[in-house]
Amino acid sequence: MKTKLLPSAVTAVVLCIAAQSAMTQSNTKPADVSTVPADNTKANKLDPSNSAATADALKDNANDRTITQRIRKSIMADKSLSTYAHNVKIVSSNGTVTLNGVVRSDQEKSTVEAKAVAIAGQSRVVDDLKVTPPKS
Repeated sequence: MKTKLLPSAVTAVVLCIAAQSAMTQSNTKPADVSTVPADNTKANKLDPSNSAATADALKDNANDRTITQRIRKSIMADKSLSTYAHNVKIVSSNGTVTLNGVVRSDQEKSTVEAKAVAIAGQSRVVDDLKVTPPKS
């Protein structure tokens, strides 16, 4: 009888040790992972170009909301753009679109602006985008 219990007891002990080891490993971070703060925080602070149009101050206008959605979908569909470009602020007010934020290059800035112009119209887009190249 003791011989039948021994393999079961050994298996139970091994499973407990393996589970404890897995839990310990999942709670620790690899040594090479570091937290890097976003490098565009200074650019996102309120400045004269950033305070003119903010989404929280706008009225609920279906036409403006549709314009913003169409521009955002167009930008997000372009996988050649950086995450910075995908996250630009798009604010529509009375048909006028304001683009604000940071992009990685002049080409990205032109691409984002062109997508907004294609939807809203040439005279309806205010480009307040800033270019911050990637860090070396």
